[in-house]
Parts: sequence; C-alpha cells; structure tokens
Amino acid sequence: MALERTTNRTVRLRNRAVLLSKLFLEGPLTRQDLARDTGLSQPAVSNVVADLVAAGLVVDAGALESDGGRPSMSLRVAPRFALVAGVDVGETRVRVELFDLSMALLASADHPIDAARPDPATVVRHIVAGLAAVTEEAGVSRSDLLGVGVGVSGVVVQGGEAVVYAQTLGWDGVPLERMIRAEVDVPLYIDNGAKTQGQAEMWFGAGRRARHAVFALVGSGVGATVVSGGTTYRGVASSAGEWGHTTLVYGGRACRCGARGCLEAYVGAEGIIERYREARRGRAVPGADEESQINALLAAADRSETARRVLDETAAYLGAGVANLINLFNPERVVLGGWAGLALGARLLPAIRDAAAAQALRKPFEQASVELGQLGVDAVALGAATLPVAHLLAAGGVRADNVAAAAAV
Repeated sequence: MALERTTNRTVRLRNRAVLLSKLFLEGPLTRQDLARDTGLSQPAVSNVVADLVAAGLVVDAGALESDGGRPSMSLRVAPRFALVAGVDVGETRVRVELFDLSMALLASADHPIDAARPDPATVVRHIVAGLAAVTEEAGVSRSDLLGVGVGVSGVVVQGGEAVVYAQTLGWDGVPLERMIRAEVDVPLYIDNGAKTQGQAEMWFGAGRRARHAVFALVGSGVGATVVSGGTTYRGVASSAGEWGHTTLVYGGRACRCGARGCLEAYVGAEGIIERYREARRGRAVPGADEESQINALLAAADRSETARRVLDETAAYLGAGVANLINLFNPERVVLGGWAGLALGARLLPAIRDAAAAQALRKPFEQASVELGQLGVDAVALGAATLPVAHLLAAGGVRADNVAAAAAV
C-alpha cells in the first residue's frame, strides 16, 4: 500500500513538472493546449492545474476570444511566485541580475574587475555586494530568492559542492560554492558561463526548438555548449565544450592556458587585440579596456587596411573553429554569442560563414545554420538565473528550500 502511494505521488510530481515546464517555456496556454501538447488526459490536466493554482505557482493570464460559448482561460507561471538571481563572473566584471519568474529583469549591478587574474575572494565580495544591491533596488528581501545561479569561466566540477578549475584565471580547485555560501544563505547553482549562455539561448533565444546545437561564447575567453538531443553534453566531469582550447595552429601563438596554438589565442578578445597591436608595429590599441579596444578595431576597419586585415584574419579563424564544431557534432544550428562574438559577428558573420563553408565537410555544413545569439551580452547572467528555475520545474514546483513540502504533494 505504501508502495502504491509513493508511485502515485511520483506520477503526480512528474505530471506537475511536465505541465509547469510547458507553461514556463511556452505559456500562456489553455488547459486544452496543455492536454494536446503533453498527451495527458483533460481530467489529469485539470487536477494538476488546480494543484498548481492552489500552490500559487500558476495564475490566470486572461480569457481568449471565442466564436461562441464559454471562452477559454489561458494560464501562465505566476511571475512573483519567487525571484531568481543570475551572476555572470566575467573576466572584466561581475554582473548580477535579478528576475521574476517571467524572466523580466528587475534590477542589475555591475562590479568591474581590475586584475587580469582576479582573486576568488574578490569575486565573492562582488557577488555578495551585487546581490545586496539588486535586492535593495527591487525592494525585496533575500528570502524572496528561489536561488542564485552563477556562470563562471573554466571547468566547474559538480559534486557535494561546485569547485572551479580555470587555468586562464589561475584558479585551481577553487571551492567557489563554499566561499559564497559562507556569505549568503540561499540555494546556489554554479556552472560554466558558456553553458549558462547556451541554456538561455535554448530556452529563450536563437536555440529555441533546436534539438542539436552548439552555442559559442567569444569574450575575453572562448567556450562552447554542445546540445545533443535537447540535452547539454557535459563529458565525464562537466568540462566538455572547452572549444577555445582546441588547437587551431600546432605550435602557434601562446595561449593563457599554457599551451600554444589554441583557438582562444587567435579569436579571444585578448588574442585579437594582441594581433592588432603587432600589426600596428607595437603601437598600443586605443581604449581603456578590452571592450573599448575591440570597438576601436571595428571602427578603424572602414579606414585602415591594417584593421581590415586583422578582422579578415579573425573571421577566417572563427570560421575554421565553427567548421570544427560542425564536423565534430553535426548540429542543426551554431550560435555565436558573448560580448566580443556579438560585436564581431555584427560585421563579420557572412565572412565567418564563408570560412566555415570552406573548411567544413559539405553535407554537415549544409545541415547547419550559423547565427548570432539573440539575447545580447546578458545571456550568461540570464542563463545562470535559469539554473534554480530548472530545478523548480524538474521538481514539479517544490522549492529547494522547502523540501518538507514534497511530502505534502
């Protein structure tokens, strides 16, 4: 008898997770839409929706127009059921953003990073200060947070707690989750920034409705997320996707990771700026930081042969890197993002596509589109904020900080 009750509870939670996920990603939807799209019976949908409404997870989104008879009411996830925060630990700044469950941005805070290799304790202080700033700006308390997601450079090894290995930052086994938990008492979810960008684009941007896709992040560093069958491929210890440290030129330019010839040494912001400086015979590139220097390069390309040549080479290198992704993973879509990737792609995307076509096998290239990300420079933070949301959806709406509620479902 106990086994039967457990099974019924499991089925009910699974149905809650299915309907809640459908409403979050595709809502507003009617009960009829939910039954049709999930394959659940109309009575099952009605019962589960009633539970979700009673729990405050789902609310009416208004009546749909009807040709006659009773109008259908559409439903959506309640935006203020909980709030989530997303943190983008970049190499030039820590960005903290606060969202409701409609993923509307409520507040944001930026803390610049001065050091080339930021100290983990400094990063944690910026995260804590950013969380305090956004909750104060939005007029909410930290207890309103469903959780905080953090996107960070390097390999994030998951286990009892997330530990970060980022060679380019000099981080070797940094217990980042433990360090943040010592300062803030909220559910934490930490992942590689390229992976959080990929999740954001899959849910809300250029990856929607794709089953096989690669999301490339080009900023100070270079990474990628590989999605196969709708699921992120992680490898043995979640380090899959270190595209920036694949070898483009054997024995080539020195990379920050210590190897030579890595793709990042040619198309990462630092590598591009250094190649431009060398092309200028050692003269400094205008601009106070990497973003302004990349913008200076782009602005100079209309009047400078040197700048044009550097950008042409960059497009060729990026195209070769994209071709490698296409040959290896046979995606239907390759999405270029990251602050530098978006800035460069706005001008160079046709040339990148041409270079990829020249290097990739013909058939896989024909099956793939090469596109720019749609979510802008906030994609990493937005994707990080979806990490606690994903756990909420998978748990059928049971909050991680309210495990006791599971027994009552």
